[in-house]
Amino acid sequence: MGTPMAVDHDDQTLMAMRAAMLDVLDAQRAAFRKEAPVTLETRLDRLRRGTAILVDHQDDLVEAMAADFSGRPQLMSKFTDIASAVKAFKFAQKHLRAWMKPQKRRLEFPLGLLGAKAHIEYQPKGVVGLISPWNFPVNLTFGPLAGILAAGNRVMIKPSEITPQTSDLMERLFTQYFSGEEISVVTGGADVGQAFSALPFDHLLFTGATSVGRHVMRAAAENLTPVTLELGGKSPVLVSGSADLAQMAERVVVGKMMNAGQICLAPDYMLVPKAKLAEAKQAVADAAARLYPTVKSNSDYTSIINGRHKARLLAYIEDARAKGAEITVVNPAGEQFMDEENSNILPLHLVSDVRDDMAIMQEEIFGPLLPFVPYDHVEDAINYVNSHDRPLGLYYFGSDASEERHVLECTFSGGVTVNDVVWHVGHEDLPLAVSGRRVWAAIMDGKGSRPLAMQNRFIVRRKSIW
Repeated sequence: MGTPMAVDHDDQTLMAMRAAMLDVLDAQRAAFRKEAPVTLETRLDRLRRGTAILVDHQDDLVEAMAADFSGRPQLMSKFTDIASAVKAFKFAQKHLRAWMKPQKRRLEFPLGLLGAKAHIEYQPKGVVGLISPWNFPVNLTFGPLAGILAAGNRVMIKPSEITPQTSDLMERLFTQYFSGEEISVVTGGADVGQAFSALPFDHLLFTGATSVGRHVMRAAAENLTPVTLELGGKSPVLVSGSADLAQMAERVVVGKMMNAGQICLAPDYMLVPKAKLAEAKQAVADAAARLYPTVKSNSDYTSIINGRHKARLLAYIEDARAKGAEITVVNPAGEQFMDEENSNILPLHLVSDVRDDMAIMQEEIFGPLLPFVPYDHVEDAINYVNSHDRPLGLYYFGSDASEERHVLECTFSGGVTVNDVVWHVGHEDLPLAVSGRRVWAAIMDGKGSRPLAMQNRFIVRRKSIW
């Protein structure tokens, strides 16, 4: 049910669109109830069709993403969006039979002595709403979708209006491979997203900015809809005095400059021993210059998604500079950026002498800006992390095993990667874990366990002779 992608609608039009969305939800819910129970073969068939979209139309999807970003590496899109999503579908197919299997439970006195038995059955929830973001528009639509379909649910999808060509293509492909009672796509701007969030889903999953997540949660609360929020945050890199700085720098740069830093788990800021601050900063600059000797017209580098987000990043830089920060632009080829109004390419900016009252230290950066925060003792770094919102990711670099253990025991985060960044995500055997406000529930909970979009029902059966 397509609409113009980023147009605000008048109240009357929005009411009509909400009524149309409710009609789709009601139709999906009626079809879900009529179909029950959702068999293994039905679920596998839907998973195979989802996989077929990704495999058969991967080039079209990659081209659409490149157009939306005005430049995005083809190989990166195939790896991060297509292959990762296919992996999620294959994983679900492999483990679906085990997910559907009931689990026995032991009963306590007195029922246990009377011959009663208990088990847990896992059921679909019904109709699930899925709001996906723009930074990995295919992966973060299809990845959660694999679990939703495996659980036996119907789904309504609201993709991002910021990537209109990808969203439009996904809508056409879903219409081609699925009935509207299985999967339906709703396109539109923020007002449509707000109306979508207020629908009485059986579960709602949102991935995106914290500010938008608050609105989603508030809208869903009217229906007491269970909600999963994946909100990102500021993921720190804690560099130990024992770290190999050259290795650290190269791995941080890879994670930071992939997708131009537009990743919820991208390294957000560096915590570095004060005595090694200059050396660490130079190592990062050298690694970035080596890996990206140019960025303009570089087919291996991604553009900032649009002018609004580029302006946001430039505002962070100017705010930091005005408050005394030192800005180092990693630009080995001496390319010109700021004078090109139509270019959203930004090179890596290293920011030192930062303070907590700077916007760059308060907001998730989501771009190629990297602040450096010096510390005297590792306890200072731990306290700094713990005095801020719990991050989605934490990255420790060092060879001191006891210090590493101490850092992991004394900090809180959704996940940790040691001596690298980002790589704890994307493994189907590992959950995307809960941490503070950032993630409200694990989307997938690891090998052999069930997708979030399954619910359990406890059953106790007594023998009739009693």
